[in-house]
Amino acid sequence: MSHAAGNPGPVAGPPSSPASLAEHPQQVPARAQGVQLLGQSEGSGYREAPSLVRRSDGQTLQLTRLLYLVLEAADGSRNVEEIARHASDGSGRLVSAGNVRTLMDSQLLPLGLLRLTDGSEPEVKKADPLLGMRFRYTVTDPERTRRITAPFAALFNPFLVAVVTAAFLSTCWWVLMVKGLGSATHEAFANPPLLLLVFAITILSAGFHEFGHAAAARRGGATPGSMGAGLYLVWPAFFTDVTDSYRLGRGGRLRTDLGGLYFNAIIAVAVMGLWWATGFDALLLVVVTQILQMVRQLLPLVRFDGYHILADAAGVPDLFQRIKPTLLGLLPWNWGKPENRILKPWARAVVTAWVLVTVPLLLLSLALMVIALPRLLATAWDSASRQQDLLAGSLSVGDLAGAAVRVLAIIAVALPILGMLYILLRLLRQLVTVLLQKTRGKTLQRTAAMGAIAALLAGLAWAWWPDGGTYRPVQPYERGTLEDVTTSVLPQSSKIMLRAGGSGRTVALWPAGVSRPTRENPQLSMVLVPAEGPAAPGGSGASATTPAAAPPSWVFPFDRPAVPEEDGNQALAVNSTDGSVAYSVAFALVWAEDGETVDTRNEAYAFASCTGCAAVAVGFQVVLVVGQTNVVVPENLSAAANYNCLDCLTYALASQLVLTLDGPLGEGSLAQLNALWAEIAEYGRNIRNVPLSEIQARLAEYKEQITAIIKADPSGTKATGSATPSGAPAPTMTDAAAGTQDVPATQVPGGGAPPPAGTAVPTAPATPPASGAPPSYAPVETPLPTADTGGMAPPAEPLPTTNPS
Repeated sequence: MSHAAGNPGPVAGPPSSPASLAEHPQQVPARAQGVQLLGQSEGSGYREAPSLVRRSDGQTLQLTRLLYLVLEAADGSRNVEEIARHASDGSGRLVSAGNVRTLMDSQLLPLGLLRLTDGSEPEVKKADPLLGMRFRYTVTDPERTRRITAPFAALFNPFLVAVVTAAFLSTCWWVLMVKGLGSATHEAFANPPLLLLVFAITILSAGFHEFGHAAAARRGGATPGSMGAGLYLVWPAFFTDVTDSYRLGRGGRLRTDLGGLYFNAIIAVAVMGLWWATGFDALLLVVVTQILQMVRQLLPLVRFDGYHILADAAGVPDLFQRIKPTLLGLLPWNWGKPENRILKPWARAVVTAWVLVTVPLLLLSLALMVIALPRLLATAWDSASRQQDLLAGSLSVGDLAGAAVRVLAIIAVALPILGMLYILLRLLRQLVTVLLQKTRGKTLQRTAAMGAIAALLAGLAWAWWPDGGTYRPVQPYERGTLEDVTTSVLPQSSKIMLRAGGSGRTVALWPAGVSRPTRENPQLSMVLVPAEGPAAPGGSGASATTPAAAPPSWVFPFDRPAVPEEDGNQALAVNSTDGSVAYSVAFALVWAEDGETVDTRNEAYAFASCTGCAAVAVGFQVVLVVGQTNVVVPENLSAAANYNCLDCLTYALASQLVLTLDGPLGEGSLAQLNALWAEIAEYGRNIRNVPLSEIQARLAEYKEQITAIIKADPSGTKATGSATPSGAPAPTMTDAAAGTQDVPATQVPGGGAPPPAGTAVPTAPATPPASGAPPSYAPVETPLPTADTGGMAPPAEPLPTTNPS
C-alpha cells in the first residue's frame, strides 16, 4: 500500500507555451503560488546533496544548489541582476543575469515553479509514473489528517515500541509454530459471518497501516497530508501523503516508512488479546493477514514500504529515476563520465544492485503476465461462474452472509484481471506514444518505429490467439512452473526424459476418496517410459478373425499394445489428427471345446494425441465353454490415455461374457443366438451414432439376452450352478471401462462426424462344437478395475511420482 503521494524528482508537465524571460528583460520573476522551499536533503546519497522544493499540487522536486538559490531569490521583489548576485554569493561562483534567465527559461518555468511573464500561474501536470497509484480518491484533507492522527504519535514512544515488537514476535511464534491455523481456517469457512469479520478487520487494518505512516511523520516533526484510496498495480490500496517527511533526516524518514508496519504489529497483538478474551479461533487468521501484509509491504521492487525504506536508507529518493542512468553507466565507454560519479560510492553500489535485481524481475513479470493472461482470463471466468452459482444458491435460501462472501470472492477475482488489463493497455499506449514522439519528422526512424509496433502487435496476437488450448482454466493438477507457463510460446520436447532405472518427478491423478500412497505405505503404480527403437507392430480394431487396419503414426511415450493372439479380441483406437474422431469396434463370439484351456483375452485401447479430437474403442467378446475344462482364466482389459492432448476425449470399453455349458445348444436356441448376434453386429457397425453413456448399458442388455437364450435351452435340464467342474473357476461376466477427457463431454458427435477409423467388422458366431451334453448355466458378474481412468472423473490432486528401476 502506497504511503507517499509523490517522490522527489524533476518530473512534471510543463505549462502551456511559457513566454521566455529573455523576451521581457524588465520582468521581475516570482515563484508560483504554493511553492515551498524545503531546503537541502539530509542524509543524501548524492555527492552534492540536492535541495527539495514542493509545488502546490504536492509534487516534491529535487533541484541543484544553484537552481535552488535562483528560485529562493525569485520572491517577486528582486530583478534578474539581484537574483544573479544572490546566486553568486550562495554558490561561490560568478553567475550573470544571462545565466539566470537561461536557468529560469530552461528549468524553473517548465517545472511550474515560476509565474508566467504575464503574472498568471503555470498549468502543471503532476508526474504520472507507470507504477504509480491510479484512480485516487481523497478521503481526508491535510488538516483533518493531522487532527485524526495526532493522538497516535504517542505510540512511537521507544518503550512502547519495544514492548509491542516483543509481543508481536511472540504472537507470531505461538500462532505459526504452536497453535497452528487448522481450527481457525475451519471455523472461518464454516461460519460465513466470521469470515466476513476477518475480512472487515483486514481491510480496516490496511487503513490503520496508513495511520502509522502519518503518525510517524508527525512524531518526527513533519506534517502529513491527505489520505485516501486508489488502485495500485492490480489491487485497491490506501495512501497517505507524507512527502513533507523529506525535510526530515534519514532517521525520521525511516521511522515514517516503518510506521505502517509497526501499526500492523499493533493490530496483530490486539487481535491476539481479543482471541484470548473470546476464544474465536477464526480471529487468528487476522494475525496471519497482518504478517502477509507486512511481508508484501517489505518487497522493494515496487513502491511498497520496502521500496521507500531502501530509498531513504540509501539517500536516493526516487530509485526508478536512477534505472536509466545506472544501466547506461554500466557500459564500458561511459565509465569515466561525470554522470557516473554523482552518487556516493556506497549509495551507487546499493542502487546498482537494486537495478540489476529489479529490472529483470519486472521484465520477467511483464512477460509472464502477457503469456499467462489468456489462461488467467479463462480461470477467472470459470471461478466467477462457480461463485455466481454459489451466490444464487445462498440467495435462494436466504443466507445473506454466504451471499456477501460470494460477492467478495467475485470482486477479488475480477479486480486483479482488470488491473492487469489496465497495466498492459497503458504500457502499450505509452510505448506507442513515445515512439511516435521520438520519431516525429524522421521518416526512416518513423518507419522503423512503425515496424516495431507492428511486430509487437503481431506477437501479442500470436500469444493471445484462440487455438483450442489458449483460453482454458488452470487445473488443480498443473504445477504452474515457468516451463508450464511458457508452453504456449516455447515448443516442448516430444520425448519424456524419464528412463528405466532412473528417477524423476511427474504428475499423477489419484482417484478422489482413495487414500494416497506414502513412503511408509506405498502402492503399486505404473510409469510410462518411452521405449527405444521402432514401435511394436499392431492394428487398430483387431480381432481374431479380422485383419488389423493400417495404424497411424505412433507418438505416445509407451509401446503399442501387442497384436491379439488366437481367439483374442482387440479394439485399438489411435487418433493423432486434430479435429477428428477415431472409432475402433471389435466384437467376437468364441466357442471352447471340452477340455480346452480358456485363456482368451478381450481388449479395448483408446489413445489420443491431438487437439479437439476423440478416440473411442469398444471390445465385446462372448466366450462359450462347452463341456468340462480345468483352466478358465479369461482376461478383460481396457485403457484410455491422452498425451499432449488439448480439448480431447478418449473412451475405452471392454465387455466380456464367459459361460460354461454342459453340452451343445439345440437348433432353436442356436438360431436365436445367431439372430441376436447379427443384431449385435449391426449395432457395432453403427456404434458411432450412439452416445457413450449408453454403450455399456446396451452391451449389458445383450449379455442378459445371450444368457437368457442359453438358460432357456430345452436341453438344459441340468442348468444349475453346481454344474461347474470341480476346481474350475465360476463362469464370469465382466466389464472394464476407461475414459479420459480434458473438458467435460458425455457424447462424441455422431451426425456429421468423419468415418470411423480402424473399425473392425463384428464377427458372426462360429459353429459350436458337437457334443451331446446339455448346456449348464452358472454366470457370476465380476466388474474389473479400469486400466486407466485418465480423467473421466473430476481430476484428483496431483502427486509426485518416481520411476522405479
